[in-house]
Amino acid sequence: MARKLNSQDLLLLKKLAPELVDHTCEHAGHEFRSVLPPVSQHLSISSRDFALRLAKLSDEELDYLVNLIFEGMESLHCVRKEHVDALVDVIGTRISKVKATELLELYKFVGD
Repeated sequence: MARKLNSQDLLLLKKLAPELVDHTCEHAGHEFRSVLPPVSQHLSISSRDFALRLAKLSDEELDYLVNLIFEGMESLHCVRKEHVDALVDVIGTRISKVKATELLELYKFVGD
């Protein structure tokens, strides 16, 4: 699933984490290849903080990220469990309860 973030991805990352100056993961030594994991692992201090960051995105931007997840292009593997729960809540409220349920099922399926 490794990918190079495009300009839209980088704009989303900037919106979610305006304090992030460098798009390089210092732990892995390469540029981030997903939007959600760096925000979850390196920047969000709680699930509430993660949800507040997600709330900054438009419905279209959230839908874009969810579609990338379903296409296997955006990783949930490295997103903290409590942050996945926050994402599911935001998607259920803003986009669709059906998509939120499918997202949670995908997360559980891939985690097994």
